[in-house]
Amino acid sequence: MKITSYLQSFQRFGVNLGLTRIKKLLAALGNPEKKVPLIHVAGTNGKGSASAYLSSVLTTAGYQVGRYTSPHLIDWTERLCLNEQPITETDFLAVLETVKNAINRNFSEEKIPTLFEVVTAAAWLYFAEKKVNVAVMEVGLGGRLDATNVKEEIIASVITPISLEHWQVLGDTLTKIATEKAGILKLNCPAFIAPQHPEAAAVIQQKATILNCATTWVEPATRLTEKENWAVSDGLSYPLPLLGDVQLTNSAVAVATLQSLQKNGWHLPDAIIQQGMAKTRWLGRLQWVQWRGLSLLLDGAHNPAAAAALRQYVDTLPQPVTWIMGILSTKEQDKILNTLLRPGDTLYTVPVPDHRTTPPQELCEMQTQVEACFPCESLEAALERVVSGEVSHPTTILCGSLYLVGYFLGNRNLSVG
Repeated sequence: MKITSYLQSFQRFGVNLGLTRIKKLLAALGNPEKKVPLIHVAGTNGKGSASAYLSSVLTTAGYQVGRYTSPHLIDWTERLCLNEQPITETDFLAVLETVKNAINRNFSEEKIPTLFEVVTAAAWLYFAEKKVNVAVMEVGLGGRLDATNVKEEIIASVITPISLEHWQVLGDTLTKIATEKAGILKLNCPAFIAPQHPEAAAVIQQKATILNCATTWVEPATRLTEKENWAVSDGLSYPLPLLGDVQLTNSAVAVATLQSLQKNGWHLPDAIIQQGMAKTRWLGRLQWVQWRGLSLLLDGAHNPAAAAALRQYVDTLPQPVTWIMGILSTKEQDKILNTLLRPGDTLYTVPVPDHRTTPPQELCEMQTQVEACFPCESLEAALERVVSGEVSHPTTILCGSLYLVGYFLGNRNLSVG
């Protein structure tokens, strides 16, 4: 793909948090971020689905809406959406060319922006060019020093549940990680916060108090017994198209944010919120697909908290389970494995293509729950073994990495159907 090739020159700079480079780059581009009203979303899990709810509803209401998320599952264009439609490759390459020219004019080779900063600058530029009424932007990593965190006046800050992840970069305690996430809070700007561990909640509340943020601590929605797949939060009932109890929290945070906008003059009648919630889609998260006659559940489950959310949903399904898992080497593999697996399950371990993966044999050795664990050389090999009828469990799940899920969805040889 042309975009992948275009961005390869920036890959070597990796993760390097800080705002100096992105601010210099945006200034060279004429500060497009100043033209983009922002709803900023941080957290460990649920950022993507909360952003998807917000974007879907605001688009349904007729607003011009940008949405910026990461990582992508299949295609780089997924990261920049306008009114729920991914940016075209032509438009993406055009804004990237503008960004690259600004870099060539203003940066020396040793201080060049990172890949994420380049794409984030492209997002700001694209949204400004399209004159969006609002951009819903998801933090890439942390918050305080993330390239999305460059505006002091924003519409709202949203923080979904926080847990231990990326501790090598953000810190090895919830207090340290929450400090980074709370860095998106802004002076006198409202904040909408999902339920948090007390350690994280204390950090967020202290920062919100200092900044005089009108803070709404959101309680999870409850399911409506009389309507299947509907929920109610703060008096508003709405459809819940995304699966899993974790969506009771993610949807409630989005609805609370939307209701605040409604009270402040945005055209968001309850019926529009309901319609927009119903239209929400978020690929690769508790997503059922058919593959060669096999019903297959896809989910990232790439950290212990996400694994716990998946396990909660799996407990409602027929048992035992056939698992196909690949996990990055930077993740807490043993916790993910032992959160998900149960005695009687079968596990096929696979590498995550084109990423720093944990060897399949090592994954088998890390888990302590199942006897039937089979390391496979590839995802394709594992899927072939499953569809061959080697085991006949009623539920089959592919998980452990969003990159693995994206590889499955984007590989033509594994095309869903």
